[in-house]
Amino acid sequence: MNIVIIGSGAREHSICASLNRSKKKTKIFCLPGNAGTENIAKNISIDLNDFKKIKSFILKNKIELVIVGPEKPLVSGIVDFLEKFNIKVFGPNSKAAQLEGSKIFTKEICKEYNIPTAGFGIFKNKSEAMKFIKKSNFPLVIKADNLAAGKGVYICNNTKEAKIAVNDIFNGKFGDADKLLIEEYLEGEEMSYFIITDGKSIKFFQTAQDHKRVLEGDKGKNTGGMGAYSPSRLINNKLEKKILNKIINPTIRALGKMGIKYKGFLYAGLMIKENEPYLIEYNVRMGDPECQTILPTLETDLLEIFLACCDKTLDKINIKWKELKSICIVVCSKGYPDKYEKKVEIKNIHKINLGKNEYLFHAGTTAYENNIYAIGGRVLSFVSLSNNYKSAKKKITKNIKNLNWSGGFFRKDIGYKVID
Repeated sequence: MNIVIIGSGAREHSICASLNRSKKKTKIFCLPGNAGTENIAKNISIDLNDFKKIKSFILKNKIELVIVGPEKPLVSGIVDFLEKFNIKVFGPNSKAAQLEGSKIFTKEICKEYNIPTAGFGIFKNKSEAMKFIKKSNFPLVIKADNLAAGKGVYICNNTKEAKIAVNDIFNGKFGDADKLLIEEYLEGEEMSYFIITDGKSIKFFQTAQDHKRVLEGDKGKNTGGMGAYSPSRLINNKLEKKILNKIINPTIRALGKMGIKYKGFLYAGLMIKENEPYLIEYNVRMGDPECQTILPTLETDLLEIFLACCDKTLDKINIKWKELKSICIVVCSKGYPDKYEKKVEIKNIHKINLGKNEYLFHAGTTAYENNIYAIGGRVLSFVSLSNNYKSAKKKITKNIKNLNWSGGFFRKDIGYKVID
């Protein structure tokens, strides 16, 4: 079976590795992929904005399934475009992808369907936003409405910080933004909750806790994610029922009333306070680094799950998980999430010897003449599974120490809430 994975991050590498373990014989192409996917698939350099070129490659190579990893092509309508040519694609269409593409779209659904979330206001210009801010209590959360690669969120403790956020967003730091969102700050602990759906059935797809801030102690700027652990320490049967009944199911019903069928992963970023869930945001794909954390614990054939989603037979699949704890630690280029040097060689990467239940997924890497170079902010995801989080983390720390890469850094406290 010929498969295409669209994307170049560690999420896509982990999906590629899972599909490579499938019982079905597969040939995998990654568009464009990275130095890690190159070892288990064929990387193809194609501009992800050029849907026509992608379609031509898919038809020419008789691709039977396309998996879209990142959010931007989903929001831009790649699923809608490819399905016009009877190409089987895993992922939501552009209307469904508005759940991530527009935070305001999601907030308006929350308001109409009484989905628990932070109180909010929508503002179309700087002066409107600043008038509201001056009358508000701090802290406040200010968000770009559009896609911002996980970085367009500001937690502001005073008017000065809020003004910086408003200026950044309306001055185009995260692309064209004609609106922004100002929310009340929710106290509690964050949790990532995942489902997969074919538009008819919904299946649980694990929980995790992501560490977004660049500095230890969850301080500093927001990033795409510095590490994660799975499952979340917060999940329990009562909480899960509340998440489904108060948040997930009403959202799917709301989309249905708009004539939108949702197909693919849906990731709810939640704040949990006293065992009550509040929706922070939706992502319309697997998270990164949560995907790298979760997929190694999956026992069921991932390809069978994807195909069932596309064929609307997900109800016939029993998704099974290993009873192990999983941790992922991301190694980043020095300077991330601000300016960082590119094309820095990772000299010792070939010396990493992974043991059982240990994984290394590439993100911002490229291969040239048998050497591996860092070309992105988030570079490598080290993952380990164990009976407990402490031993899993110990194995990762050993591997990162062996990497001994002077061009990178990582957070040493990933999973600190579940490790004594």
